[in-house]
This record gives sequence, structure tokens and C-alpha cells, in this order.
Amino acid sequence: MLLRDAPELEVFVLERTPRAVFGPGATVFPGGAVDPGDADAVGAVVGLDDAAASAEHGLATGGLSLRVAAVRECFEEAGILLARDAASRAPADAKVEWRDALNAGHATMAHVLTTEGLVIDACDLRIFAHWLTPVGAPRRYDTWFFVAAAPDGHAGVHDDVELVASDWVRPIVALERHSRSEIDLVLPTLRSLATLARFDHASEVLAALDAVPRHPGGRPVVVPDGTGERVLLPGDDPALASTWTIPLPDLDPRAEARFLSEGVL
Repeated sequence: MLLRDAPELEVFVLERTPRAVFGPGATVFPGGAVDPGDADAVGAVVGLDDAAASAEHGLATGGLSLRVAAVRECFEEAGILLARDAASRAPADAKVEWRDALNAGHATMAHVLTTEGLVIDACDLRIFAHWLTPVGAPRRYDTWFFVAAAPDGHAGVHDDVELVASDWVRPIVALERHSRSEIDLVLPTLRSLATLARFDHASEVLAALDAVPRHPGGRPVVVPDGTGERVLLPGDDPALASTWTIPLPDLDPRAEARFLSEGVL
């Protein structure tokens, strides 16, 4: 989830093509699957090693690849590059030619970072939530959500292939549009927007995520959220605190439908 203040908290959303196999026409955050080549870019990640990043997820290995995939997908789908100059640590330019090369399969994230002299600061991406696509979906994903501040000057634009529209929107406005059936939100997006709507500014969200209490070893304290789970934030019931459920249990699609029907407004 990419955030900015304009002047209040806004989040970047995209509309999936109606031809998509999963979530056709849905309004979503940028994201996608981890590619095999994402592991090749972990050497250009600073701020966390793989052991620490994996511990955040309750995994043995692979935590840094998840962050690389998130950065790559944001760049491919939204045109926003969460990378920094290796020397100055200044935010990188989002060069459209590299985005086009990645989308065409003519470059890898490792190649882009190496050629441009860039690094990914793992601390720019805060871990937020964990969801599993319900049983019966045409494609199933064990999905991790991150939150990041969009770099200044990166306005964002959809790729016009997988995504056909994009916008910066206040979370409460997106929820209201969904309640009027103007946009379609799948449950993880709906629940995430409801959490973001508790905050007025992006800095407040980032500060709350930086202050999430953690178990020994680095795993954040989490709470159930609908049929998924996310980190414990101000206003949550601490009695619900637990650790990540790895893997999340398979749930009947009727459970997802029930949470959607109950709404969050």
C-alpha cells in the first residue's frame, strides 16, 4: 500500500482489467507474485538481512525476496520505484524505460538496480498483513501486505495492460464508493482500507507500524482481521494478540462472503 499526504492521507489504488483471471474489475493495491529472479536482487537490499526479514514473517528464509517482489510489482504496475541511490540514499528516479523493460520481460529487478547503482532499503517497506486467497478461487495466493510512503515526485500511473485505471484516494472515500457499488473491493483490500481510515496522515500510519510491539526474534504482534491477520495497531484489542498463522488455514468462501456482507463502515 503506497501512501502520501495531499494534505490528508491518500492511498494509491488501481482497477484490474475485466479480463483478469483473478479479481476482474476489482480496485486493488499494486502487487503480485514473487518471481524466481527476485532472489537475485537480495544483494542490493540494505537495512535488513534475510534472516531478520524472514523472522518478521515467521519464515525460515525468503523474507527479502518478498520485499524485492513488492518493489518490482509497484514499479511494473504503478510506475512508482521504491529504490534509492546506493551512495546518497536519495530516492531513485522512476525511469519509464526500465518499467517497460521489466513488463516486457527484457530486464530483471537485479539488472535495473545494478545498472542504475540503486539499492532497496528494506525499512522503507513496513510489514502490515497476511492473507490467503479463499478456496475455490481460480488462482490462490499466500499474500503479504506492506506499507510504504511513495517518494516525492512519483505520481503513479497504471500499466494500461493488467490495470486499466488508477487514482490516489482517501481510504474512507474508497470505502464509501464501494458501499455505493461504484467500485469493487475484495475482502483484503476492504479490510486494509478500513484500517488506514483510522489515520489522518501517512506519517501517523508509518509511525504506528514502526512502533508495533514484537515478539523475541523480531516477529510483530498480530491480530485477526476478517479471514486474514495483520499487525497490532493503536485501537486494537490487545487481548486478541497472537503470532502469524503459518500457513493460514483454508476457509470456505462463505466465510469471506459473510465478512463482505457485514461491511466495515
